Amino acid sequence: MTSALMSARTAELRGFREVQRLAYACAEAVAAQLRPGVTEREAARMQRRWLYGRGVRDWFHLPFAWFGDRTAFAGFRTPLQFFPTDRRLEPGMPFILDMAPVHQGFTADVGYSGCLGPHPLHDRLLSDLRAHRELVLREVRERRSLREIYQDVDRLLVRQGYANRHRAYPFGVIAHKVGRVRQRRWSPTLFGFGTRSLRGLASDALHGHREGWSPLWSPYRLSDHPPRPGLWAVEPHLGFRGTGAKFEEILVVTDSKDPEQSAFWLDDELPHVRRWAEEGAV
Repeated sequence: MTSALMSARTAELRGFREVQRLAYACAEAVAAQLRPGVTEREAARMQRRWLYGRGVRDWFHLPFAWFGDRTAFAGFRTPLQFFPTDRRLEPGMPFILDMAPVHQGFTADVGYSGCLGPHPLHDRLLSDLRAHRELVLREVRERRSLREIYQDVDRLLVRQGYANRHRAYPFGVIAHKVGRVRQRRWSPTLFGFGTRSLRGLASDALHGHREGWSPLWSPYRLSDHPPRPGLWAVEPHLGFRGTGAKFEEILVVTDSKDPEQSAFWLDDELPHVRRWAEEGAV
């Protein structure tokens, strides 16, 4: 790779890293403001206002918030059930904030799990997610098929005693590709998703269908192929009865022959990674 290409790649990754950090900063800021009685709709609106105040005008998807047993997608049957409701936060209740802003043409999609007070089960779920982050990176570097990696995540969470809750997402995805989006003054949404981002995902799906790959990382045959170079928003989501927890962040996949450069997490300075480092230091 020439120095010019390396410089362009570094600058592009920096753009994605900055918007991902912006999204996680929003999650931490909003989480710190949550109080008993706040509704999911209010929490989603808080995320949107915080990001709007920092220049975000487009979205891969608008912010979500899930409280209580909705963090484990209890009873979810249709896509409409993912949208924020009037469920109110209570002391000791887990929550998930999920947002996918587009800023200066760069996309992020993050998931932040927290709890309004002590919750030992929720703490355990968050700690056990670390093994999933490690497994995904290791097996992507081994160039296992996306479908096989998904199955290995399933086996791991079963051994841990949990239920797979990312299977409840549309198409059962654990991840999807993200990319650059052309900036516009007016950024329409459709069913909570940015139309430009949706067009980009649809274009990838069409292109991938012709070449035998998919931008959606699912348990189905369409994901029975090695990891495709690009940026993937990965979100393993664990559930135990009425409690759920997840992280979501960008995994970079390249065509490098160097294992460490063939796949890497975009950023290790994220709340869940810092949490695991603090646990290891105890």
